[in-house]
Amino acid sequence: VFPSLAQAQASVANEVYQELGQPSVFLFCPTEYCSSLCSPSPSQSCYLQTIGQELLPGIGVIWTGPKVVSQELSAVLLEEVEAVLRRCPVIWDNLYANDYDCRRVFLGPYMGRAPGLMSRLHGLLLNPNCELQANFIPIHTLGTWFRSELGSCAHPDHAGMEAVAALEDSQGAQDGSYSPQEALELALRDWVAEINQQALEPGR
Repeated sequence: VFPSLAQAQASVANEVYQELGQPSVFLFCPTEYCSSLCSPSPSQSCYLQTIGQELLPGIGVIWTGPKVVSQELSAVLLEEVEAVLRRCPVIWDNLYANDYDCRRVFLGPYMGRAPGLMSRLHGLLLNPNCELQANFIPIHTLGTWFRSELGSCAHPDHAGMEAVAALEDSQGAQDGSYSPQEALELALRDWVAEINQQALEPGR
């Protein structure tokens, strides 16, 4: 029925999206969802070119970066992906993911993401460690990164300004630049306070 896998996927995704009334959030994960899966590159991938052309513009496309688990995300790479997909990607960030290796638990700060990335993104999803308690630092430092990104945007929206104000109230005013080390120290401080609070609760 379809001349290519990409056209088949786009057609089905478009039909479901329209049948659901074109919801504000509708995400599509392509078969080639990172640079290492593209042949020969994202910009020259026939598959991604077709997805970008055929997929309705209201559908968000998931991307994990250079690799499935990307140590770094750069603005240059995102520009290339944005151009071929004809939309800003939704980053599915596997920095902390350990469902593929139960011996791996990453407790470090959110890092390796270039400043100013948020303006090139349609959204960001964080794939966490499988162990619930191990995600305090990842989520806390992601919040600090997000705050710094909002502060660096030239024209944050009203909701963004509210988020900045709320985070400033909870963490104190900062200069807007993100430091993984400072974010880690903030997270550790709050995590210790959380642990101490839990230790005081009856039955703990």
